[in-house]
Amino acid sequence: MSTEGTTALLEPDQPDRPGTTATAAPPAQAPAPAPETPSGSPFRSRAASTPWLLSLLVLVTGMFMSVLDVSIVNVAIPSMQKDFGVTTDQIQWVSTAYSLALGVIVPASAWLGERLGLGRAYVVSLVFFGLGSALCGIAWDINSMIVFRIIQAIPGGIIPVVALSMVYQLVPRERIGAAMGLYGLGIVFAPAVGPTLGGYLVEYVDWRLIFFINVPIGIIGAVAALVWLPLPKGSKGKKFDVLGFVTIATGLFSLLLALSEGESWGWTSYPVLILFTVGALCLALFVVIELEVDQPMLNVRVFKYWPFTNSLILIAVLSVGLFGVLFFIPLFLQQTQGLGAFDTGLLLLPQALVMGVLMPIAGRIYDRFGPRYPAVIGLTILAAGTWMLRDLGVDSSWSTLRWVLMFRAIGMGLAMMPIMTGGLSAVPPDQVSGASAFNNVTQRTSAAMGLAALTALLGSGQAQQLADTGGLMGMMSGGGAGAASGASAAAAGASGASGGMTPMMHNYMMYTQAQASAFTTSLDNLMIVTTVLTAVGVVLACFLRSGPLPSSGGPAVVEV
Repeated sequence: MSTEGTTALLEPDQPDRPGTTATAAPPAQAPAPAPETPSGSPFRSRAASTPWLLSLLVLVTGMFMSVLDVSIVNVAIPSMQKDFGVTTDQIQWVSTAYSLALGVIVPASAWLGERLGLGRAYVVSLVFFGLGSALCGIAWDINSMIVFRIIQAIPGGIIPVVALSMVYQLVPRERIGAAMGLYGLGIVFAPAVGPTLGGYLVEYVDWRLIFFINVPIGIIGAVAALVWLPLPKGSKGKKFDVLGFVTIATGLFSLLLALSEGESWGWTSYPVLILFTVGALCLALFVVIELEVDQPMLNVRVFKYWPFTNSLILIAVLSVGLFGVLFFIPLFLQQTQGLGAFDTGLLLLPQALVMGVLMPIAGRIYDRFGPRYPAVIGLTILAAGTWMLRDLGVDSSWSTLRWVLMFRAIGMGLAMMPIMTGGLSAVPPDQVSGASAFNNVTQRTSAAMGLAALTALLGSGQAQQLADTGGLMGMMSGGGAGAASGASAAAAGASGASGGMTPMMHNYMMYTQAQASAFTTSLDNLMIVTTVLTAVGVVLACFLRSGPLPSSGGPAVVEV
């Protein structure tokens, strides 16, 4: 960060005084009293008078709302499909359109934050997110819902990037771990609590309320931000990198679309292969462009800081573990054990509470010991907990599953924020905005890619299991045709006499049991794969920094 930028933030609209320099006062000198600021420049007065914890809570509110919306909407998909009278492929575009819009807008979020000013961009995003949510709540058909979800995704993609940048602007460097522990409630706790809240609203109220609930939260958050957050003016000097934006937006759009539709279109179909190719080429071209232009949209040189790059790899591992379990375990409970949406959410709620409690604790551990120890211990617990899920079956105990998920949540709560904080702390303060955009892109794309890969693995394993079971049943049927015929006749006679099971019903029940068994077997294999992936993360976590950050004596200010 330049000295000039620091002075502008500390004393906005104040002319240089004779005999002074633009450097900070030496530590031995007592700080001068804060100069009065003009009424039109609220940054100094608010930054000095508002405790950083209060400002952080305002940021967490918006972050929680935007991330919660992703998981809570998934619960309402079946109800939307019923009300709109559309097919499964059509209703999936409610989620797909939102993900694609995020992939386009997130790379531009850092530039928008610098151009408008981080505080102002945050307020505007909250207002428009509430507006987009209200439009989704009044959607009258599938087409209007898809359009309104795209509108909602634009501010939804800006909020996390801007909020994370402001955390590093407002919080003292030596307290950044504790601050990120609280901030992490929006990243990890919100997706975990989404199924419970969404299940209750869908089953007992109305699915439209999952959107309308964002409106008052957005209004309250925007008013609180106007009162307690600094609102400096943005910088108009940086040009918009059109080529960089077009290439990364096209690349992410292509990859996310391929991942979203690969299962239905076919992973080896021409459209999916073309999308993967276009995505890879555009992202490679984006890197070349950003290395050549004077004012890149995102500074790809942040990847030369290995702690930051390592943290992105670990965040990808954690995202796959988090969203994979949050997707497949509810599916297992509802498809094989017959739980409703709300009951499934209640079973998952304790793990969300565990993560919510451990996040602030993990932040304090980070401040004292650095990211290595909480990351290694947390990932080890996460790997062990995922390994325990390899034996899921149709008759698995809900109580046992609840305790295993809570055990996994301990590892997730310990590891996530120290890893993210340690990576961002390795980046120069003036590059945190761009780094936070890469961070957000990594979370979104790795979760989508991991979920798509795990879903494909689950589908292929399930198909193989059903084929093997069907072949075995066919062999048994062919080997004893006469006996089977006699048994069918006897069953039919028994059915007519005593209302017993017909052969058709018997075959249906056998198929249902085979399908449930194939699903659980494939799910068990999935947990083994996730365990191995998490174990690799344990090794990478050993290379994280050990020990606290040196104190800078003030906020880690991001130049805006």
